[in-house]
Amino acid sequence: MNINFKSAWDAFYNQLVTLGGYKRVLEGLQNTLIIAILGLVIGIVLGTVLAVTKVIPQKKILPKVFARLTDIYVGLFRGTPMVVQLLVFYYVIFPLIGLSKIPALTVAIICFGMNSAAYICEIMRSGILSVDKGQMEAGRAIGLSYGKTMIKIVIPQAVKNILPTIGNEFISLIKETSVASFITVVDLTRAFQLIGSANYEFLVPYIVLALCYLVIVYFITLIIKLLERRLRASDRR
Repeated sequence: MNINFKSAWDAFYNQLVTLGGYKRVLEGLQNTLIIAILGLVIGIVLGTVLAVTKVIPQKKILPKVFARLTDIYVGLFRGTPMVVQLLVFYYVIFPLIGLSKIPALTVAIICFGMNSAAYICEIMRSGILSVDKGQMEAGRAIGLSYGKTMIKIVIPQAVKNILPTIGNEFISLIKETSVASFITVVDLTRAFQLIGSANYEFLVPYIVLALCYLVIVYFITLIIKLLERRLRASDRR
């Protein structure tokens, strides 16, 4: 099959620039970043809470119940595809609880956040367990409660240990937002699909789409490396 790259490029340029397709691309980029960033924030907060429920001493019934519920939550979100979760939340769960008019973008943010929390829970749990037990004992020795010791001493050290893994989770979220179009969200992938479908020339749009994701991931990687350097520098000081 012969491919005329020049005509494909001309068709893409015409849709992107002349006909204003870049506006849709900018909207898609904005939605992709909003979903990934807010999803990561929700994931970190909720995932940390879930991780703590799994590492606290389970000598009483209530901590054991919370730990089992956390296991179910993690297993549910890690065991089902992201696109299935989106469809269930958008077409089943939210309509059942009377929130059928909630914007698709908001549903995507919530769903991605809850999905990310399941992974960050295990990441944070391993980070907490990597902190020397003496840190907890030292905090309790100076009169801090278990919760305050965890928040002020253990979790900050755990975050330093798992920062690269959190960065990888953010990169995964960026790439996974490509399925948000299943619930009508115009993300970056959907924006380029619409440009290609205008004249059925998908070659150049998809190549440019791949380059866009590569650039985004490259900048995220740079930011993570800078944060790691600063944390290492603060440790030396």
